[in-house]
Amino acid sequence: MNTMKIKKGDTVKILLGKDHGKIGKVQHADPKGERVTLENLNLFKKHVKPRKQGEKGETVQVPRPVRISNVALVCPSCSKATRVGVRREKGIRIRFCKKCNASI
Repeated sequence: MNTMKIKKGDTVKILLGKDHGKIGKVQHADPKGERVTLENLNLFKKHVKPRKQGEKGETVQVPRPVRISNVALVCPSCSKATRVGVRREKGIRIRFCKKCNASI
C-alpha cells in the first residue's frame, strides 16, 4: 500500500482544474480515496433547503475534494511547488523536498 505524501496542514499548489495556479492549505486528507480538501479553493455551489418555517432556502459554497495527482506540495524553505521524497533517519520516516533537499 502506498502512503500519501501530503498531510493535513500542508500548503499545496493546484496544478489542474478551474483553480489551477492557486495556493492553499490542506483542510482534510483522505488517503483511501487519494483526495485532499483545500480551504476556500475548488468551491462549488450547493443549494440548501429551508429547515424551519419562514426560513428561506439559500445557495452556499462548499469546498470539494481534489485528486492528489492534481496538487503539488509547496516547500516551506524554497517556496516552490515540488515533488516529495521520503527517507528514513534513525528509524523515523521523513519527507523532503526534491528541489532543495530540505526536510518538510
